[in-house]
Amino acid sequence: MNNRLNNETSPYLLQHADNPVAWYPWGDEALHRARTENKPILLSIGYSACHWCHVMAHESFEDEETAEIMNRLFINIKVDREERPDLDKIYQRAHQLLTQRPGGWPLTVFLMPNDHVPFFAGTYFPKEQRYQLPAFKNLLQRIAEFYQQHPDQLQEQNQALMQAMQSLQVESTQEESDLSPAPLDMARRQLEDSIDWQHGGFGSAPKFPHPTNIERLLRHWAGAREDTRALQIACHNLVHMANGGINDQLGGGFCRYSVDDYWMIPHFEKMLYDNGPLLTLYSEAWSATKEPLFRDVIESTTAWVMREMQAPEGGYYSSLDADSEGEEGKFYAWQGKEIEAALDADEYLYFSKRYGIDQTPNFEGKYYPHVFMQWEELAAGAEHSAEQIQALVNSAREKLFQLRESRIRPGRDEKILCSWNALMIKGMASAARHLGRDDLLDSAFRALDFIKHTLWQEQRLLATYKDGRAHLNAYLDDYVFLIDAIIELMQARWRDGDMAFALTLAETVLEQFEDKQRGGFFFTSNDHEQLIERPKPYGDEAIPSGNGIAAQVLLRLGHITGNMDFINAAENALKDAWPAVRQIPYAHNSMLLALEEHLYPPQIIVIRGDQASTKEWHQLAIRPYAPRRISLAIPDHASDLPGLLGSRQSGDSGVIAYICSGTQCQTPITDLDVFDSALSDSNASASMQFE
Repeated sequence: MNNRLNNETSPYLLQHADNPVAWYPWGDEALHRARTENKPILLSIGYSACHWCHVMAHESFEDEETAEIMNRLFINIKVDREERPDLDKIYQRAHQLLTQRPGGWPLTVFLMPNDHVPFFAGTYFPKEQRYQLPAFKNLLQRIAEFYQQHPDQLQEQNQALMQAMQSLQVESTQEESDLSPAPLDMARRQLEDSIDWQHGGFGSAPKFPHPTNIERLLRHWAGAREDTRALQIACHNLVHMANGGINDQLGGGFCRYSVDDYWMIPHFEKMLYDNGPLLTLYSEAWSATKEPLFRDVIESTTAWVMREMQAPEGGYYSSLDADSEGEEGKFYAWQGKEIEAALDADEYLYFSKRYGIDQTPNFEGKYYPHVFMQWEELAAGAEHSAEQIQALVNSAREKLFQLRESRIRPGRDEKILCSWNALMIKGMASAARHLGRDDLLDSAFRALDFIKHTLWQEQRLLATYKDGRAHLNAYLDDYVFLIDAIIELMQARWRDGDMAFALTLAETVLEQFEDKQRGGFFFTSNDHEQLIERPKPYGDEAIPSGNGIAAQVLLRLGHITGNMDFINAAENALKDAWPAVRQIPYAHNSMLLALEEHLYPPQIIVIRGDQASTKEWHQLAIRPYAPRRISLAIPDHASDLPGLLGSRQSGDSGVIAYICSGTQCQTPITDLDVFDSALSDSNASASMQFE
């Protein structure tokens, strides 16, 4: 076939390498051909775990008749949105402006051949007219005709579109940029107003986890400890997600979102970028509350990560598909008789009650496990004790999990993305720190070392790796998410070289991504290819805002080392984002965390001494939920420490601890009881029960 995707690393692009469509990857060859032949570009953006991407591929891109129309009228470019988030961000925003509704995947956009400005956009289009959507073949011909017959009208529309895209970036003035805590309280109120008190979550179906929302509530509680309602809202959400079908009750790991209000039936794809932040969130919530359910979630999620998502080389794979054998959710759903046949009578009795197998099938005539009865309800009036019931249910879960393992598995996207790996490294490190699990920490360090050895080349990061090939300039998210992960790792276990690596990454962020005129950070580097727009996103999406994480990590590194360039760059980003943050605070929770740490600088604890002696001190500092604390236990043999760390020297004998908050430092502490007392004044922890 006349198709240019065979040499790509993306599993998504390779899925289309045998299509009759003459696909090109985004690049000079395709763009040059569009210009010279004066053909519009048909840009199709998707990803390998996307159900509707598969549907459109099967209906249209594998169809000879549709492919003939595409090849004759357009230059066809296929993009993996996970490898090219820069293109996805630009054309998703263009879609929203052109259609006045949110986009999604597959994203289908038609571009002018000379300047690549979009003039028509949509998402999924069916082969034949249905779902109130036109047939894709008919749409293709109408668009090509309009392109040929109305060039002046398209030119006017494109100019208006570019002006609209530029106007979305609200400019701030110095007078308007006096940073205050007001958005923190406003976001807290907005989040409570949007909570579903019955089922958990924000708004109605489809329901997404929104970890940055829940993190904001936890942080608000930690900063205003009398606001226990913020903690209650956060844990209300976490409990409902943990008990829901969005959390794989047999194998661990969270799916992308719930299609209903009850968190019962998910869209079955499992994405690394969801599970990393959720792992961090549940680890922090467990540390704050000691709720056993949260620890169960941490253990099942980390087991899934290490079992199914970590490559032999150390990095983490990207995603698991929603489909297997051509059906969404087939791997995960059960016939009731299958379950009954696999279990002992008592196992089936309690498993079926707990997970709703004794009720009407909840997924296309089959059962998908979702917690219907709590442990206390199962134990009420039962012949077995609560402990025996839990043991029977857990035995049933293990049997069904092993049986499920024999099925044909969903596809796995085995490319290794730097930014998503960083999110999971942080999640695994946070779980390791709060649970005291060295195996989780070892997993996280293996992934970091993979990035350092494979994606860090010539003092720059690359974005993606697969089959021995690393390529594509890294984006802002790759750099700042990785710095954030390293800071979390350093709190769990100090290793020589990690701080130096984090600082090198931070210097590259300032050099390559900072907007020196206005403040903030562009999504692409200075030497990235020139596109129709250079985004500087401040709002959170499915993953945290790169600008928000950039401001957070630069503030933290600035306070750790005393480097004011980092602190000033973070403050400038906050000022540039201020109009957007002030307008819709709850949509900018990552920026709000940076704002909080700008207004109320973090507590920095440095513990020096031999590794064995510092262990007890270190555990006192890192185990409680104290989100505005950074604790580093640095062995006395460590040398060449940067900035202020160099002045935090080991004592002549024993352990010495340095505690600083902002620009104020306490007298160095050499007594463990005094250290424990000093920490108790700033710990934010609680032990509460939540419904």
